[in-house]
Amino acid sequence: MDALLAFLTSPIFGTPGWFWLAFLVLIITLLVLDLGVLHRDQHEIEMRESLLLYSGYFSVGVAFGGWIWWQLGGTKAMEYYTGFLVEQSLSMDNVFVMAMILGYFNIPRKYQHRVLFWGILGVIVLRAIMIGLGTALVQQFDWILYLFGAFLLFSGIKMLRSNDQEAHPDLAQNPLLGFVRKHIRVTDELHGGQFLVRLKDQVSGKPLLYATPLLLALILIELADLVFAVDSVPAVLAISQDPFIVYTSNIFAILGLRALYFALAALMHRFIYLKYALALVLMYIGGKIFLHDLVKVPALLSLGVTLGLLAGGVLLSLLKTRDKASAM
Repeated sequence: MDALLAFLTSPIFGTPGWFWLAFLVLIITLLVLDLGVLHRDQHEIEMRESLLLYSGYFSVGVAFGGWIWWQLGGTKAMEYYTGFLVEQSLSMDNVFVMAMILGYFNIPRKYQHRVLFWGILGVIVLRAIMIGLGTALVQQFDWILYLFGAFLLFSGIKMLRSNDQEAHPDLAQNPLLGFVRKHIRVTDELHGGQFLVRLKDQVSGKPLLYATPLLLALILIELADLVFAVDSVPAVLAISQDPFIVYTSNIFAILGLRALYFALAALMHRFIYLKYALALVLMYIGGKIFLHDLVKVPALLSLGVTLGLLAGGVLLSLLKTRDKASAM
């Protein structure tokens, strides 16, 4: 009992153990409710259900920020909310890639939630590793923050200048996909919602384990998230170097975005200026890092600037494409 009490009260990466435990229990509860109750039967998720799922995850994420405010104060809460917003916004580009991957493998909509759900488990582990390494580097070497700032500025400029071909790569030429197909047995067709299936070998007659296109889609989505995390993790680390704030804001943002995928995938073609808004957010955060010794930007102001840029990009996009939407 004393050992448990010591664990709960001892700081883990600067935050009491019971904070981390409460967060993990909440995440596990949400995932069990999602897959075990709401989506026990595999079905096609329509826009209304997607929006309801997102509103649920978003509400829990916002409420968690309120709990941080109560426990750790307003500054930490503002850092959490800014990180939550930045991560969710930067990950929107990932929706294009996920839709492209699922479309490439012809994954039916009723199985897409299964792929995205299991992808979240990989994200939880990979983001923990990346954020842990990132915060350790920042705490050990202060100059790493300036490296992050330069990287974010470069990423923002590159995003402004990128074209559609760079944003939508040819999956048939993906080297990882070629490597997987070369080294493991893969079926050409789906087998329900299974990632792995045993089939009889035509020569020996023995049952052999095969991967299905569902597993290939999952692998590529995990790889895509890893690539996008290279931008988003430094961006959130530039807002806060508290691992608890960075990690929790990341996970809640990703949970919400995966739930919103089914609504966003049908509308992303209308967000024509979102890319530019995201680029400006990256450049703003990168510039703030270089000026943080000269100008102290309040967390609330950073949240306001980030929200204003993103809202402006979305609104301009919707206004610009309203004629196209009404014609459809």
